[in-house]
Amino acid sequence: MRKRKTGQNLHLSNLNFKIIIYALILSIIGIFMVHSATQNEAVTGMLTTTQKQIFGMVIGLVLMMILTCIDYHKLIKYSIVFYVISMALLIYVKYINPLNISNANRWMHLPGFGTIQPSEFSKVAVVLMAVFVLIRIQKHINNVLYLIGYFALTGITVYLIYVEPDLSTSMIIVFALVAMVFVTGISWKWVGGVLGVVAVFVGALLFCIYEPEQKTLNWFIEKDILQQYQVNRINSYFFPEDYPDQTRQQLNSVMAIGGGQLLGKGLNNSTYESVKNGNFLSEEQCDFIFAVVGEELGFAGSAFIILIYLLLFIEGLRVAGRSPDLEGKLLASGFVTILLIQCFINMGVAMLLLPNTGTPLPFISAGMSSLISTYIMMGIMLNISMHRKMKVF
Repeated sequence: MRKRKTGQNLHLSNLNFKIIIYALILSIIGIFMVHSATQNEAVTGMLTTTQKQIFGMVIGLVLMMILTCIDYHKLIKYSIVFYVISMALLIYVKYINPLNISNANRWMHLPGFGTIQPSEFSKVAVVLMAVFVLIRIQKHINNVLYLIGYFALTGITVYLIYVEPDLSTSMIIVFALVAMVFVTGISWKWVGGVLGVVAVFVGALLFCIYEPEQKTLNWFIEKDILQQYQVNRINSYFFPEDYPDQTRQQLNSVMAIGGGQLLGKGLNNSTYESVKNGNFLSEEQCDFIFAVVGEELGFAGSAFIILIYLLLFIEGLRVAGRSPDLEGKLLASGFVTILLIQCFINMGVAMLLLPNTGTPLPFISAGMSSLISTYIMMGIMLNISMHRKMKVF
């Protein structure tokens, strides 16, 4: 009997076309929803928000096709370059040329097109860098010193995003980094330890929230660990009656979603009672786009979108499972984790299941940076899908 070998079958027939179809469906829905949410906007630049979304989709599709043809191993090889560029851009927007919008320094001005958000592209750079590191420490993955080194190195970008401030994006990346460690093959003892740490953290957070006069939270504010608005959002979630101004948007969002009932009020609904025309929400085209979806497309439309996301996540996990090597598994699992957590946070905030925090809904929320970076992830996953395992006898 000849020895069984494992090879790679790189062929166009292996390309996961389902990922492309799901991405296009969500993007097209996103264009219609963004147009509906911004139809009364005052145009301040060369392009409207809808035109920017279409432009971002075109750029994203082009990049996705290009990355589909580039071996993901080459991207990992140059991950240090991408990571350094990512850190440089984050330092630039925070410390060198800060563009303050809504009390945050997250954006760079792009003449003619508005702004871009480097932290969105940093998600890709961090995942690539994480793969580069994990492959080299795989045999020592249960060694605490190696794990500290891994999180310290990748945590530089997480910190730069956190201090913009952008707590939600930094948390999303941390989730991805942890998930990738599990995929590498860490011991179940560590899994239990992580769950224990999470339990302690949740308990400590609840103590800080319910502590008389919230002395600990106030200390975090004084030390610039947390911003006042972040603490207010946390408090408004647990004590909504004491923070009506902070809770108003989420309550209006829930009413909009419920008001859509089964089939919704219709796309481009223009009644004064609508969540967008009544000025009941701010950033409804981005952070609260799911409220517009629920109101205009109803439960049926919202459920359809959630179904497409679930199918996309399943295909992403299949790409990871069929990858011929650990590098592909790590990349795909990292990207799927990022998109999954983003969807969970965006929808959770819109339905008052989570404290208010700004996170775009992948493919659907307005924002060229988010849209393009998501297509970049899709392109890399498509290339991984072309490298399927092949058994040779």
